[in-house]
Parts: sequence; structure tokens; C-alpha cells
Amino acid sequence: MEALLEKDIKEAIKNTSLSHIAIIMDGNRRWAKEHLLPSMMGHKKGVDALKKVTRACDDFGVKYLTLYAFSTENWNRKKEEVDFLMDLLATTLKNELKELNENNVKMNFIGNLSQLNDNLQNILNESKEVTKNNTGVVLTVAINYGARDEIVNAIKNIVKDKVDEDEITQELVSNYLYTKNIPDPDLLIRTSGEKRISNYLLWQIAYSEIYITDTYWPEFNKDTLALAIKEFAKRQRRWGK
Repeated sequence: MEALLEKDIKEAIKNTSLSHIAIIMDGNRRWAKEHLLPSMMGHKKGVDALKKVTRACDDFGVKYLTLYAFSTENWNRKKEEVDFLMDLLATTLKNELKELNENNVKMNFIGNLSQLNDNLQNILNESKEVTKNNTGVVLTVAINYGARDEIVNAIKNIVKDKVDEDEITQELVSNYLYTKNIPDPDLLIRTSGEKRISNYLLWQIAYSEIYITDTYWPEFNKDTLALAIKEFAKRQRRWGK
């Protein structure tokens, strides 16, 4: 990418106060099918896109990046694919942790993590511990995540804590969500052209701008992210006004 373009993107981010991008990483299997490859290769290629986009967010000055890696509904896929995805997540985090830490990335994970296997849980915990003091991009990965499940979990905990009815506010509910320590997304990107939210951050994206691209996730990169940010910069956010 030309230096001038990157400068323009940084300026656009500064002018629009864009701090948090959430992405629905979609199209791995369709990319693989179009390239006459097994679906597993699409998921592997998707890891490369993840690395490129994380680096791009750091270059552009985007503070928070949240990625939808595995939903509560993805357990309904074939066991072979689910097992592969769990292994891929574990292997990727283990192999990339050193570089992520060197690049000042702070790792965060949201979802019902207790249902994941012990090995993956240990790797998630290690990733958070090793990077907890980093001050760069906060990379949040949603694993075994579903927004409805998240909201139900929040309600259960509010009841468990015996919160008085008059004390229940939007701010309080937000503080019971998995994302309590990060701001709501400014921009939601979905790759592959599908036009649905797929049970992702339903509470948090109430006023997020939505950008749909036909680009499959394995082909998403710094340039396609720049296009999304440029489009975002053209939007007038009214916040319901």
C-alpha cells in the first residue's frame, strides 16, 4: 500500500474516532471450494488473513479488533471439521504467541470458554497471561460465542447477584457481558457477501456501522480493510438522532 494512502487511512481513523473494528470472518469454505481445495485449506488460509489484518490494524492505529472465530452454532458442523478447527485454533495461538507478544498485541477471548477442551483452555490462558501488559492492538477472539447465549448468561448473573430492579441500566447490563472491558464496535465488517449478523455481538453493535464485502475472508488483507475504513469515514453516524 502506498504511504500516502496509509496516511489518509490514519487521518480518517483519527477524524472519525474509529477505535474498534469487529469482523465476521466468513467465506473460508467457499474460497476453498472455488480453488478446488478441501475446506480445511480454506480455514488454514484464513489464519494468514487474520495475521495480515491484525498487523494492518496496528499500522493504521486501530486499537481494538474483535474476530468471530467459532460460534455456539458451529458445533453442529461435522465432527471432523469441528475437531480440525479446535486444533487449528490451538496450534495457531501456540505458534504465533511469541510474535504476537513481540508486536505488543494484547490477547483477549470471549465466549463460553469452559466448554472448550482443557488443552485449548490452557493455551488461551497462557496467551492472555503472556500478553496482559502489552499496550498495542487488543485482539479479541470470539470462541464458542453466541450473542444470545452471552445475554442469557448476563441475565443469570444479574439474578444471581440479586441486583435490585431499579439498579438495572444499560451500563450495568454491558458490564455483565463478555466484552465489559472493551468499547462497543464502531465498525462491523462481514466478508463473503452474506448479509446477516449471525448471532454476533447483538447488544454491542446497536449503533455500529455495517460494511459488507464480497471478498472471502482468506483474501481479506490490508487493502480491503482500508476500503472498509474509507467507506466508514464517509458515513454520518447519527446515534438515533
